[in-house]
Amino acid sequence: MSDFYSTLVKFFQEGGVFIYPISFVLAIGLIISLERWLYLSREKMRNIKAFESFLPLLRTSDLEKMQLYTRENSAPVTRVIGCGLDMMKVTKHRADIEHSMSEGMLETMPRFESRTGYLSVLANIATLLGLLGTIIGLIGAFTAVASADPAEKSSLLSASISVAMNTTAFGLIVAIPLLAFHSILQNKTAAIVTSIEMAAVKFLNIMTYNRAIYAGAPVAEQAIVEQTPQESEKS
Repeated sequence: MSDFYSTLVKFFQEGGVFIYPISFVLAIGLIISLERWLYLSREKMRNIKAFESFLPLLRTSDLEKMQLYTRENSAPVTRVIGCGLDMMKVTKHRADIEHSMSEGMLETMPRFESRTGYLSVLANIATLLGLLGTIIGLIGAFTAVASADPAEKSSLLSASISVAMNTTAFGLIVAIPLLAFHSILQNKTAAIVTSIEMAAVKFLNIMTYNRAIYAGAPVAEQAIVEQTPQESEKS
C-alpha cells in the first residue's frame, strides 16, 4: 500500500502543471456522476411506488380520486398522468389526451437528462488537457536539451519525455471512466423514460377500455359521419 501511495505521489509530482486542472475535471465529473446516479435511482423508485399506488384507483375509474392523487404525489409518472386527467375535463378524445401527456413528458425529461451531457464534455476536456500538457512538456524538454551538455542530452531527453507522457496518461485515465459513467447514466435515464411511457399507455388503454375516453374520430368528426344523406344534402 505504501508503495502504491509513493508511486501515485511521484506520478503527480512529475506530471507537470496540467495534472492539476485534469484532477479538477475528474473531481467535477465524479460529483456529477454520483449526484445523477442518486437522483435517477431515487426517481426510479418513486415512479414504481407511485404507479403501484395509482393502479387500484385506475381500475376503479374514479376520476376525482385519481386527480386528487396526482396533485398530492409529485412523482414524474403521476405528473404525466395528471396532464392527461386535466385534458379529460376538456375532451374525451384519446388523441388529445395523449398529446397532453406527451407535453407533460417533454416537461419532465429535462430533469432526468440534466448535467449528464457534461460528462462527455469533461472527458474530452481531460483528454485535450493531457495532450496539451504533453506537447508543452516536450517543447520545454527539447528547449532544455538544446542548451545541455552533449553527454547528458540522451538521459535528459528520455526523462523529460517520460514526465510529459504522464499528463497524457492521466488525461486518458480520467476520460475513460467519465465516458463510461455517461453511458451508464444515459441508459438509466432511457429506462426511466420508457417506464413512464409504458405507464402512460397503460393508463390510456384502461381508460379506453372503461369508456372513460374514446378512441377514433373526435366528436365533431363523428357527428359528420353520422349525418343522414338528407342532412348532408341540406348542409
